[in-house]
Amino acid sequence: MLAAMPPPATSPSLPADASARDRGDACPGTLRLHRADDGALARVRVPGGLLTAMQADALGAVAESLGDGELHLTSRGNVQLRGLSPDCGGELAGRLGEAGLLPSARHERIRNIVASPLSGLDGRGAGNVKPWLRELDSLLCAGERTAGLSGRFLFVLDDGRGDVDALGGDVTLLAQDGGAALLRIGTARTVVRIPGARAPGAALMAAEIFLERASGTGAWRVSDLPGGAGSLLDEVVRRWREEDPGTAVTEDRDCPRGSDGPAPGVVTGPHDGAALSAGIPLGRITPAQWRSLTDTARHRGRGELRLTPWRGVVVPGVERRRAAGLLDELGATGLVVGPDSPWTGVGACIGRPGCAKSLADVRARAAAAVGPAGLLPVYWSGCERRCGRPRGEWVDVVAVPGGHRISVVRGEERDAPVSVPDSPGSPGGLAEAVASARGTRG
Repeated sequence: MLAAMPPPATSPSLPADASARDRGDACPGTLRLHRADDGALARVRVPGGLLTAMQADALGAVAESLGDGELHLTSRGNVQLRGLSPDCGGELAGRLGEAGLLPSARHERIRNIVASPLSGLDGRGAGNVKPWLRELDSLLCAGERTAGLSGRFLFVLDDGRGDVDALGGDVTLLAQDGGAALLRIGTARTVVRIPGARAPGAALMAAEIFLERASGTGAWRVSDLPGGAGSLLDEVVRRWREEDPGTAVTEDRDCPRGSDGPAPGVVTGPHDGAALSAGIPLGRITPAQWRSLTDTARHRGRGELRLTPWRGVVVPGVERRRAAGLLDELGATGLVVGPDSPWTGVGACIGRPGCAKSLADVRARAAAAVGPAGLLPVYWSGCERRCGRPRGEWVDVVAVPGGHRISVVRGEERDAPVSVPDSPGSPGGLAEAVASARGTRG
């Protein structure tokens, strides 16, 4: 099972200096707010998506007292607070620091770690990623050099089922049977087999070598690096063998990769307990929904919530005999608790009025077009940037001047797009086009 990070002994203070790379990296954090059209925005990193009930309470409280009241989940299992006043930074940092959500001010934006949400719950993974998560986060926060990573750099901890490996991390660890681990750099097919106990150290080494290679290049992620993932992996293997000859084995292999997160419903496994998996419509959690989740975790679970990169929440440790009833209670608040919900697989960026670059209120358009659950997920974007878009196979709906463009994305390939003009006299045309695209699979 996974456990959330313990709170630090003291609250963090703002760093006294910032490098040129830091000034060039505009990713928001908790200590660096982003100005949006609906107010300031803070992005709170939640490594592995793991929160204690106390930390969840703190997030909900600051959202209600300082922001728009809602929590907005990201595609990396983090939380965004929106509608903040631009001068609330000091109070926000202090309150989140007291809750253990800011263990290091210099590293808060680089704690980008996603982990298999069901690790240790359903018996499917090859290994439990809990030790990796805790150690890697500690190593990142303790390192002087790691503070130079960008807010875009992503670590992935996959328990062997291939769920988060499909998200395309910069440095990925995959658990293997027998206690070994595979290290992947970028999305390369080549991996390195190493002892599982030393996997977090290998991930740290890869990140530090990336920083060496990225110096002066403007590269924020492995995909930006001249020479790509291959040259970086070669250097990681060389240095690893210098430290421990004979333990690193390079392999070419196709690891199982999925693109779907936990299905909404009751999750059972080899243990007596169960978990509840709920989807969040458009990734936006109301105060009432958040209180329902945190109360369930505190009083019916083991005091823990797991935020998923698919904008869902898992509540572990509930009694099996009570699981179905508790899931119904979550569903009564408007959360997605079953595969037949019309909101299953529907996502959207913030759109208007929150984003000045957006050409439409895509969340309202998505709500108006929602219908029977489709075979493919659909993601609505207010502009060509497609912030927060999924991976794998999905229906891409993008607002363009005068209408929307719809296409089906299959990995690196894209079907011919269909343009649907805005038509006040026939608003159902867009919904019909989206439903048609979602109901086809190649």
